[in-house]
Amino acid sequence: MSLRLNRTMAETRIPISNNLYIRESDLAERFIHSGGPGGQNVNKLATGVQLRYNPRTAQTLPWDLIAKLEKLAGKRLNAAGEIVLQATRFRSQDKNREDARKRLVALIAEAALPPPPKRRPTRPSFSARRKRMDSKTRRGTTKRLRGRVQDD
Repeated sequence: MSLRLNRTMAETRIPISNNLYIRESDLAERFIHSGGPGGQNVNKLATGVQLRYNPRTAQTLPWDLIAKLEKLAGKRLNAAGEIVLQATRFRSQDKNREDARKRLVALIAEAALPPPPKRRPTRPSFSARRKRMDSKTRRGTTKRLRGRVQDD
C-alpha cells in the first residue's frame, strides 16, 4: 500500500511555465492509423496519436486561463470540453506522442501570455497633415493637366 501512495505523490508533471503545469494523468491518448510516409508500416501499426486534454476537469490551471485556452483552441475543442490534438507527422509512435504533447504545451503557454497593451489612438501632427494635403494637391494638378487641350 505504501508503494501506491508514493506513486500518486510522485505524479509526473509537465511544466508549462515557472508556476504552471499539467499532470500527465490528465492526458488521454489514443493511438490511430496515420497517413503519410511509412509504406505498409502505416497500414499495419497505429503510429498516430490522438491526445485529449480537458482543462476543466484537470484543475491545475486557473479559470481565466482555461477560458482563454478554450477560445484559442477553436475547432480543436470538442463538445465535451476536451482539446483534441492529432499527431501523425512522424513514423514512430513515440515521436508522434512527444509532438502532440509539445503542441499542447505550446497552446497552453500561448494562452498564458499576457494580452498586448491596448493601442492609444493618436492624431496626426500638423506637418503630417500639411504634407498629405500638398501631395494630394500635386497629384490632382498632374491629373488635371492630362485632360484635353482646349483652343482659345
